[in-house]
Amino acid sequence: MHKAEWKDYRTIPMGICNKRSTCRWRARVAYIVAVFTVMALGLGSRAFADVLPVFVAEHFGDALWACMIYFGFRTCYAHKEISFSLWCSLAFCFAIEASQLYQADWINSIRETTLGALVLGKGFLTADLVRYTAGAAVAALLDLAWHWRKRL
Repeated sequence: MHKAEWKDYRTIPMGICNKRSTCRWRARVAYIVAVFTVMALGLGSRAFADVLPVFVAEHFGDALWACMIYFGFRTCYAHKEISFSLWCSLAFCFAIEASQLYQADWINSIRETTLGALVLGKGFLTADLVRYTAGAAVAALLDLAWHWRKRL
């Protein structure tokens, strides 16, 4: 049976389903590794900001956060197009940034915690939108260029 003859998932031969499933899990594992690698780089960019070049210290943390969000979406939606994860990650990052315009006491108390500050940020900055766009775009380009994708 040729691919063109497959009407839906019920007509796909079992061997093909298993191969696709294995490929998707392999991709998800690679994306999870990317999430944790980028997370470590992002936390490192904050922890060692005093020894990094000023440009890196000021901009890379937010760009790496957007990379992490992109790879998180790729982990969940490995079967979708790269552009889907790119747009979802940008929408997520922009929504988090826009949420910083809301300054109620209850959410500000969450933002005062370390985890709250890392996830929700502290205050709205237009420059962050540029950093998020650059970070997500670089992550998508890396995703397109990764050599393992050609083997899947």
